[in-house]
Amino acid sequence: MNSKRKLLLLISFALSLTLIKHHFRIKKHLQKISLCWDHEAKEPRLSDWFNPKKRPDVITTTDWLAPVIWEETYNRQVLEKYYKRLNITIGLVVWATGKFTGQNLKQFIQSANKHFMIGYKVIFYIFMEDFSRLPPIELGPLRTFKLLYVFKGKMWEDFNVLRMKNLNMYIIQHIEREVDFLFSMSINQIFKSSFGVETLGKSVAQLHAWWYFENVKNFPYERRFQSAAFIPFGKGDFYYHSAIFGGTPHEVLTFIEEYQKGVIHDTENELSSTYECHLNKYFFINKPTKLLSPEYNWDPIFRSPPQIKHVKIAWQSTGI
Repeated sequence: MNSKRKLLLLISFALSLTLIKHHFRIKKHLQKISLCWDHEAKEPRLSDWFNPKKRPDVITTTDWLAPVIWEETYNRQVLEKYYKRLNITIGLVVWATGKFTGQNLKQFIQSANKHFMIGYKVIFYIFMEDFSRLPPIELGPLRTFKLLYVFKGKMWEDFNVLRMKNLNMYIIQHIEREVDFLFSMSINQIFKSSFGVETLGKSVAQLHAWWYFENVKNFPYERRFQSAAFIPFGKGDFYYHSAIFGGTPHEVLTFIEEYQKGVIHDTENELSSTYECHLNKYFFINKPTKLLSPEYNWDPIFRSPPQIKHVKIAWQSTGI
């Protein structure tokens, strides 16, 4: 009886040791998985994916240390690992109003479908005054579109004021709960190559192709000091293009609110400044966290200088 009891005790002890070893092996494996998960889920540092030294021929970092995205400066694969894990959705607002419908919209959407945020969920928000002018639209996987009606405003309001009023309303109603990042773009543009996650950020501004190579003193800022868009001579960083801007829905809303305040201020003072001047004043005060180089919105009527290595979007300025 004692022999059987000893044997059972030995077997029990051996099993306990095996279970303990197995437990620690599983624990160690889970810790490795956890470390791996944390590493991939953590947002990459700027230095992990952005190398400004690759382009010594251009400005790649602003005075406030925001990156200026040029071809060869970024490693998209590093960002892909991060954003794929987050399962993000990107919204793209396009304004198909007035004469810019039909063929203009078709070209824009076809090129965006091919080059904009490939591999990610995208919602195209198409703003129109007349849905009957919508051309046939075919989209690839992960892509959908929503038609949004542009409500008319007061007689004195120009089309940019109406656009921002409508965009503000729709962001609050549903867009801010549908996307993680949002771009607003003019329709007179055609995507030429990949416009990817290197462009995503909290507040994204587009450098203007016409003015990038000019001296800041020549920028067409609003110079009337009575205007809300006023930027004094000798001040200013860059000249930003209104054809593209973006960021998180919250940041887009913040800009719209400041723009609307500026328009009201100017109206009360019997002034009228351009939408682009108000945009430039906003980014002068509220520095963008990421800037897109002129490669992301180049005007093909100009011969491309050596600095423009890879055009992402061609801006059709002749169609304005």
